[in-house]
Amino acid sequence: MSTARLILADGTIFRGRAVGAVGSTTGEAVFNTGMTGYQEVLTDPSYTGQIVTMTYPEIGNYGINAADMESDRAFAAGFVMRQCCDVPSNFRATESLPAFLARSGVVAIDGVDTRALTRRLRVSGAMNAIISSEESLSDAALIERLRAVPSMAGLDLASTAGTRNAYTWTEKSDPATFGVPVDAGAWKRPGRVVALDFGLKKNILRLLAAHGLEVTVVPAATSAADILARKPDGIFLSNGPGDPAVVPAVATVRELITTDLPLFGICLGHQILGLAYGAKTFKLKFGHRGANHPIKRLRDGAVEIASHNHGFAVDPASLPADVRMSHINLNDQTCAGIEHVSKPQFSVQYHPEAGPGPADPLYLFRQFADVIRTRI
Repeated sequence: MSTARLILADGTIFRGRAVGAVGSTTGEAVFNTGMTGYQEVLTDPSYTGQIVTMTYPEIGNYGINAADMESDRAFAAGFVMRQCCDVPSNFRATESLPAFLARSGVVAIDGVDTRALTRRLRVSGAMNAIISSEESLSDAALIERLRAVPSMAGLDLASTAGTRNAYTWTEKSDPATFGVPVDAGAWKRPGRVVALDFGLKKNILRLLAAHGLEVTVVPAATSAADILARKPDGIFLSNGPGDPAVVPAVATVRELITTDLPLFGICLGHQILGLAYGAKTFKLKFGHRGANHPIKRLRDGAVEIASHNHGFAVDPASLPADVRMSHINLNDQTCAGIEHVSKPQFSVQYHPEAGPGPADPLYLFRQFADVIRTRI
């Protein structure tokens, strides 16, 4: 068994077994509290630049399968586990998690006391880290390499996490598989939506298509003029990685919100929309990453259970008078959604497309489709 080390920026060292690719990797150490969903986590572009610790002690039991890919490859910078399952048991599995990690170039480690690691990140906050399976490198050499890693605050990762070329998406989510019936409604013609890709997850696109929308995905650097030239009936702002405050597309969205086009944002798209309105964002101490966070919908007090993956949040006190907070995270009272008071523009901080068992937030896709349908 080859060994590996996880070293945090505060000097803490965890030793364990090398799993996956051989080498060294750096990134921001964060934790995800989901009991399942490790494949979705690894292939979510929002985890670009992050070393993800799974708090559930047994990871990899059901292997890897094509249907659960959220993108075409792994994006997480590194992976940390208490115990990685080498031999999965699932009729859908096509390979094991260690094989996928190795094939994807993801340096990983197991045998780590993930409970102690998570407690440290909760107390001290998310911090940079390095995982290495290179036994020839000393602890001191790895710590020196870690010192050169920039902070996540101030990093624009979203501009390069998504597509480089525009494309049309047609695949729909399967209501039977997803567990929730989708009512696409009656359309005079398909509603045309342009989706800005800051690191899109596939299931977002599947759900948009399932609700009767014709989706064109464009790169994050696409100008407002080019977007509007496509004559969309609605605009979608995707999830993605990095610090929202430095994403150039904020200026693009600032132009788009001057129209009366329906607009829907998720996660980073929510933060970018807030910044376009003139609000401020801030970095959370250790972020929200998991599958069971409670969200309160302010208009009627309903509580939704939703998946999360973000390290930044919109400051609701900085919202302008014509924009209000629509949802609140019940764990820490942070802003979980905003909406314009007179325009069909809204966004949420969580991931309604993830459906981690509860499918409470899926109404947001129908809300977006319905407002577009009434305007065609």
